[in-house]
Amino acid sequence: MEETKPSPRLDVAKIKGIMLQKLSCENWERIWSFQAQPDDLLIATYPKAGTTWIQEIVDMVIHGGDPAMCQRAPIHLRHPFIELRCPNIPSGLELAEAMPPPRILKTHLPVQLLPPSFWEKDCKIIYVARNAKDNLVSYYHFQQMNRALPHPGTWAQYFEKFLAGEVPWGPWHDHVKDWWEAREHQRILYLFYEDMKKDPAHEIQKVMTFLEKDLGEDAKEKIIGHTSFQAMKENPMTNYCALPWFDHSVSPFIRKGTVGDWKTHFTVEQNERFDEDYRTKMVGTSLNFCNEL
Repeated sequence: MEETKPSPRLDVAKIKGIMLQKLSCENWERIWSFQAQPDDLLIATYPKAGTTWIQEIVDMVIHGGDPAMCQRAPIHLRHPFIELRCPNIPSGLELAEAMPPPRILKTHLPVQLLPPSFWEKDCKIIYVARNAKDNLVSYYHFQQMNRALPHPGTWAQYFEKFLAGEVPWGPWHDHVKDWWEAREHQRILYLFYEDMKKDPAHEIQKVMTFLEKDLGEDAKEKIIGHTSFQAMKENPMTNYCALPWFDHSVSPFIRKGTVGDWKTHFTVEQNERFDEDYRTKMVGTSLNFCNEL
């Protein structure tokens, strides 16, 4: 039997200084002119900040805590990723435009690149932020296994790229700060990954309140169980096991889901450099992150 060769990695380009997949950049005019609807719910995150986790929580809340409803399709088909384009599959735009309302949509775009119709239609948005050190580690492993993005290089090389903001979807620091500021004048629920790990019931209640869903304690317990790390990792509707450009032999899509894993990757020198860089870039913001639980 002829061995199947892995698909080549996809290139990147830039839109307004932000690195994105080249296919997305080539389709940028359509992405920018995407027409949101007033009842759309947008899930926005920096990559590897708990996106799939909050997507599944939201889907459970929307469907009354019924896990059977979340088995209707893989999560990437339930919640179109609006800027995504990959060969041989429908783009996020195509999926979104074919979906009846109300839609749950997903993006990693920074505030300045979000299609303006989301602001014009006053859509509800849920944003999840993760501490920079764990986010960096998770993103590094993700780029290793994701052939839809360039190879990250060595850990030391990727560390430098992340500090410089030369990674897909741009600098972490600007992303979290700009979405934090946007919540002051838009309908944005801003959540923290570490809070979700520490007290999932409390954060799920925030989501239910934001979505105006009063489901009760039994439903909340079902949501907590269904969206636990192990349940998500074993669930083919959430673990992306079927997508051809994800090489799970390199690293699983749902890898560790912990807070503080950065300590197994950072050298002492890297940690000192990161902290100094962080203080400079985050000066003046009221954002406060937890690096370990």
